[in-house]
Amino acid sequence: MLGLRPVLGLTKSPRSLSDVRVKAIRIHEKGGPENLVLEEIPLPLPAAGEIRLRVEAAGLNFIDTYKRSGLYAVPLPHTSGQEAAGVVTAIGTGVTEFRVGDRVASASVVGACAEEALAPAAQCVSVPAGVSSQLAAAVMLQGLTAHYLACDTWPLRTGETALVHAAAGGVGLLLVQIARKRGARVIATVGTDEKAALAREAGADAVCVYSRENFAEVARAFTGGRGVDVVYDGVGRETFEGSLACLRPRGLLASFGNASGPVPPVAPLILSQKGSLFLTRPTLAHYVATPAELRARAAELFAWVAEGSLRVRIGATFPLARTADAHRALESRGTTGKVLLLP
Repeated sequence: MLGLRPVLGLTKSPRSLSDVRVKAIRIHEKGGPENLVLEEIPLPLPAAGEIRLRVEAAGLNFIDTYKRSGLYAVPLPHTSGQEAAGVVTAIGTGVTEFRVGDRVASASVVGACAEEALAPAAQCVSVPAGVSSQLAAAVMLQGLTAHYLACDTWPLRTGETALVHAAAGGVGLLLVQIARKRGARVIATVGTDEKAALAREAGADAVCVYSRENFAEVARAFTGGRGVDVVYDGVGRETFEGSLACLRPRGLLASFGNASGPVPPVAPLILSQKGSLFLTRPTLAHYVATPAELRARAAELFAWVAEGSLRVRIGATFPLARTADAHRALESRGTTGKVLLLP
């Protein structure tokens, strides 16, 4: 019972933990945002190697919409969300690196859209005093993604040129800043003039509003016809062909998301025809494969946030009861920066 907080109005400890219920966003059948249901579930109990945290902020990501729609299959019923920051309320056997009361964040939470949730201790990081839980939740998945893309998938060097799609989104704004930190020039694509201003504020050297400009032509003009070294594309189907057309010979397309839908099958010969191009479909799990790698990336991100050299934009917050509205806002591409859910 150590560390147990009052839950849902309880003012004293219940007779057993099995009596405690917490609010959570659940999916019972795949489909649209209307299938997200706020309901009460039993307080989750940490197994060996797990921690339980009181969720203070949960991050909304496109992968949550993929799991809800059925693009990514998950067992049903499913508690939504995988990114959160909060306070440890219980630890499972074998966990030695965290204690009840510690502030933690993770992009591998089991059911983050809830008042209390579980996470593997090996996939959690400590949140430093200079970083709020909202900032920690906002920077975990998207910040780690931007970090591995710019620092490992194609380790940007001074003088190279990167094209960043959806540059006013959560990953995009962080990726633009990290690319500039590494000395690269950045071409940003966005959907509106408002988003163009945000991309420029983040440090983009050139901005293309793709609703009225051809981003491949902009990229070629910016590079004197040579093409960019790397394209970071989280949009998917709508931008894939244009992204290939932006690249210099032996350049890389990092296709890391499906915001507009999955990319259709690709004939490898097209990569040869367009200049011996490289194509990769990376995912975060393979870049935080060990606790040491995860914590090294997170520590660098948190240090940048704390010192103010990496600005995290929280574009919108929603209470847990309005998770469906948050999904609609994200899928409409009407958001900028990070969308958070606040239990």
